[in-house]
Amino acid sequence: MQNIRKGDKVVVLAGKDKGRSGEVLSVQPKDDTAIVRGINIVVRHQRQSQSQQGGLIRKEAPIHLSNIALADPKDGKPTRVGFRTEGDKKVRFAKRSGETING
Repeated sequence: MQNIRKGDKVVVLAGKDKGRSGEVLSVQPKDDTAIVRGINIVVRHQRQSQSQQGGLIRKEAPIHLSNIALADPKDGKPTRVGFRTEGDKKVRFAKRSGETING
């Protein structure tokens, strides 16, 4: 089970977007990276083709998992992730507030 998953709200800990938060669009566990909506935006120069218009394309680049932390469901500040069993299910919880993380 992963600490950070698709759909989680995360806070950036390091880099040019430090302090900003966004939603995880995808996670690549093999590369230890994630793509976060509105974070780590890069500009790509796209040549015009028959199907696509040319120009400057802005899109999110992957960010390393060590540079993001889960946002606490209570106050939105960065928190670590813990695991506990509730009944017969293994669930994630925020170590800062103790609240369970839905997902």
